[in-house]
Amino acid sequence: MKQNILIIIVILMLNACTQAVKNEDMTNNPFMQPSGLPYNAPDFAKIEVGHFKPAIEAGITQHLAEIDSIANNPETAAFDNTIVAMEKSGQLLSRAFSVFNLLAGADTNDEMQALQEEISPQIAALSNAIYLNNKLFARIKSIYDRRESLSLDAESKRLIEYYFDKFVLQGANIPEQDKPEFMALNEEEATLISRFSNKLLAAAKAAAWTTDDTDQLNGLSDAEVQSLAQNATNAGLEGKYMIPIHNTTQQPLLQSLTDRSVREELFRRGWSRTENGDDNDTRDIIVRIAKIRARQAKLLGYGNFAEWKLKDQMAKKPEAAMTFMSKLSPGALEKAKLEAKRIQEMIDLSGEKDADGKNIKLEPWDWNIYAEQVRKADYDLDENRIKPYFLLANVLEKGAFYAAGKLYGITFKERFDIPVYQEDVRVFEVFEENGESMALFYTDFFKRDNKLGGAWMGNVIEQSKLLGAKPVIYNVCNFTKPAPGLPALISFDDVTTLFHEFGHALHGLFANQYYPSLSGTNVARDFVELPSQFNEHWSLYPEVFKNYAIHYETGEPMPEDLAEKLKKTSTFNQGYMLTELLEAALLDMEWHTLTGDETIVDPVKFEQEALDRTGLNIKEIPPRYRSTYFLHIWGNGYAAGYYAYLWAEMLDNDAYSWFEENGGMTRANGQRFRDMILSQGNTQDLEKLFISFRGREPDVKPLLKHRGL
Repeated sequence: MKQNILIIIVILMLNACTQAVKNEDMTNNPFMQPSGLPYNAPDFAKIEVGHFKPAIEAGITQHLAEIDSIANNPETAAFDNTIVAMEKSGQLLSRAFSVFNLLAGADTNDEMQALQEEISPQIAALSNAIYLNNKLFARIKSIYDRRESLSLDAESKRLIEYYFDKFVLQGANIPEQDKPEFMALNEEEATLISRFSNKLLAAAKAAAWTTDDTDQLNGLSDAEVQSLAQNATNAGLEGKYMIPIHNTTQQPLLQSLTDRSVREELFRRGWSRTENGDDNDTRDIIVRIAKIRARQAKLLGYGNFAEWKLKDQMAKKPEAAMTFMSKLSPGALEKAKLEAKRIQEMIDLSGEKDADGKNIKLEPWDWNIYAEQVRKADYDLDENRIKPYFLLANVLEKGAFYAAGKLYGITFKERFDIPVYQEDVRVFEVFEENGESMALFYTDFFKRDNKLGGAWMGNVIEQSKLLGAKPVIYNVCNFTKPAPGLPALISFDDVTTLFHEFGHALHGLFANQYYPSLSGTNVARDFVELPSQFNEHWSLYPEVFKNYAIHYETGEPMPEDLAEKLKKTSTFNQGYMLTELLEAALLDMEWHTLTGDETIVDPVKFEQEALDRTGLNIKEIPPRYRSTYFLHIWGNGYAAGYYAYLWAEMLDNDAYSWFEENGGMTRANGQRFRDMILSQGNTQDLEKLFISFRGREPDVKPLLKHRGL
């Protein structure tokens, strides 16, 4: 009886959207049927913002009806009529919501943001209706209990286990009296996550620094200055120069700006972007989200949110993740202190004085520019000398695509007949070695003020043999767009980012699953970064590097001596970079191991005390993300999971060491990695999957070697 009440509550909550769908003429809505374009890619030429709300709401209603039909099927629960039926359900919602998610992150506007906050609790309500449905869970449990006797293939058996575990983790076993509270928390959290993301985008936009004094831009190249002028023009500030704020704490141009007061101002704008007491302040939101998550975990029987969320990850427990990071901290701190000492020496040599006429002391806004000077002095390497060799198109096509061809036998052909959502977006069709078409791949590389910060990969269409679907995948980045007529040159950090996100794309492109829920990148957070970080290694592989590191004007490859200097800097500044990552990952764990009984009045104070507890509160090295703008953990699904980047770094370096031991970049080695890792999706236990490839349990030593620790 109580379960029926829950379903009635959800139906009433969704009733408004159902009525809206009835009142809306859906005939011309492009989401109602597959597009008919190659791979059924979205037809952006037909899609308008006004199409999303009715299509998503119709999809919610349709999906709810499908789930109700499965749960109330009078036939005995069986794999096909329950598990497979669920895999086939929700296709209208998937078509509309996948495109909405893409645009909400990469090309949003006020209408999209308002819709995002409106739709999020509806999606959460649908999730409640599925995972808290007693009848549906009883059918799944019945199949789960009989799984060994059903004569199913390994992937089908894995799918049963996946559904059972997911239902349990999503609250199927919660006592009936607690389910209404759990449902309400889920919906409130969904609304707050959307609100946080929207505030963060607005905060970064508002924090941009503007000047009309070119002397304040000393240290920047002419191309960079022109790009800042274009930023200002785009914002309606003709004749000025605008430096946008990126999602990280440190800002890219801090390594070049020679005016210390400008560096400090730019740093502080980024540092405090979400703590100004205005409409973009996120402090109250993150405290409430943390409180909600602690309560959710308690209702599920866990001591804290991290215990709950790591249950299906490789680490399994927060203690395992913390222990792993504690092994990295001493080496990172020791190296960072040596780096700080060397940078202070460089500052002293520079003769730069503070207001009292004394040599300045190293501050966070000084680190990057003086680290760059240390790199020039110690490695004879100047960023401005190497950047002309990294033309974006070459890095993508002669670098990332070339390496993928050498390793995996695939090729890429640009298509101009498939509509895109923004003029800078490019579309490529991907082909197997035998010429068979396999996927579409979209790239959206340039920063815009209506795009969330950072870089990411996503699927518009998930690969699935059951649904006859081939993957449609996108990479989104935030590289600086050049002024009109100038080449798109990127830094080597950007090169690494491109290879990283393309590694995620390869994981999705090589998906070879029957069921969509197990396809491609639908794996644990501390495994999903393995393919992406592994792919970064090929950016410096000699055969690949010389193919794409070509001077944009002369067409000459980077001289060997310069390339060698760049490669020697691979361990440069690694103490700093690892420390800032550890600080962020440990902050994440501190927030998500709260029990819910704590009273947090000031999240900034909590952050400082948390860093003190971890021994990583280092003034000169701020965390890569501060709590109030940590999109990964409050909005992008990495809650209690930011450690995954470091965990996967252990895996990726160990995997690459296998290549080094076995002949490097060969077609046979690439195929082995594709067959044993990239194409497996979530069809096997992930730890066993890695051990099968590597021949032993993962070892942290290759990570330490790669970091120079």
